[in-house]
Amino acid sequence: MKKNFIICVLFSIATSVMSADTPPAEPSSGSWQNQVRKLIEAKNYEQAITTLKQSDTAPTADWHNLMGYSLRQKATPNLAEAEQNYQAALKKDPKHRGALEYYGELLLLKNDLAGAEALLSRLDKACTFGCEEYRDLKKSIAQFKSRK
Repeated sequence: MKKNFIICVLFSIATSVMSADTPPAEPSSGSWQNQVRKLIEAKNYEQAITTLKQSDTAPTADWHNLMGYSLRQKATPNLAEAEQNYQAALKKDPKHRGALEYYGELLLLKNDLAGAEALLSRLDKACTFGCEEYRDLKKSIAQFKSRK
C-alpha cells in the first residue's frame, strides 16, 4: 500500500514538472501572432512591424519579443528600439525564452559578451530540461568567441 502511494506521488510530480516546461498552445490561425510569425518566416520584417503596431491587443511579452526581433532583423536594423522591446518583454515575463535568446543575440551584435552570457545563464534556469533557445544562444556565443 505504501509502495503504491509513493509511486503515485512520484508520477504526479513527474507529470507536473513536464507540464511546467510545455510551451503555450499555438495561437489560432487568425491571430496577430500567427500573422506576424508568417511574415517573419517570409523575412517581411517591415510588414511584421506594421501588423504588430496595428494589432488591437495590449502589448504582451510575446508582442514585445516579436517586435524586437523584427526591428533587429529588418534591412536597416533598429537595435536601440529592439533592445527596449526585449527589455519590456522580460519585464512582463522574466523567463520568456524567446526574448532571452534574442536579447542575448542583440548583445552579441553590440559586442557585449558578458551580457549575452548572463542571459544564457537565465535561459539555463528557464529551460528545465534544456530547450532550443538555450542551444541557439549557446551556439551564437561560441561563434562570437571564435571570431575574437
